[in-house]
Amino acid sequence: MKIYQQLAQLVGALQRCERDGDKFVEWAGKHRACVLAIVKRYFPSGSGFDAGTTIDLDASTEESLRFVTSFHHMTEHGSYDGWTEHDVIVKPSLAHGFHLRVTGRDRNEIKEHIAGEFHEVLSAQVDETLETVASKALGES
Repeated sequence: MKIYQQLAQLVGALQRCERDGDKFVEWAGKHRACVLAIVKRYFPSGSGFDAGTTIDLDASTEESLRFVTSFHHMTEHGSYDGWTEHDVIVKPSLAHGFHLRVTGRDRNEIKEHIAGEFHEVLSAQVDETLETVASKALGES
């Protein structure tokens, strides 16, 4: 299963558990932990994405995922000279699996780079179980 599919299914399960109330609180916590673990383990962090990547669970659904990231820009001489803030919105596509849109300022044509990095991660095939992914990522913290 691809990462974007795993995340969409987990976000949907999380929202159903939260909607259905107290009897599913434990499962909601497990789904949330798994989503956060996948994002922590696989999504851009470092190499310009110095603040890492987070998922906006309030804005995400099983039909739309929203990620928040920043890019730390450098001058041609290798010194840092500012940040740009971006949301990456992922929606389904019948022809291509998903469509990706990057918001924010396109300083130095960074949006194309961000889209490429996220497309690679989201398209990755992960054969591990979700529990394995979550336990590995949570064990790193």
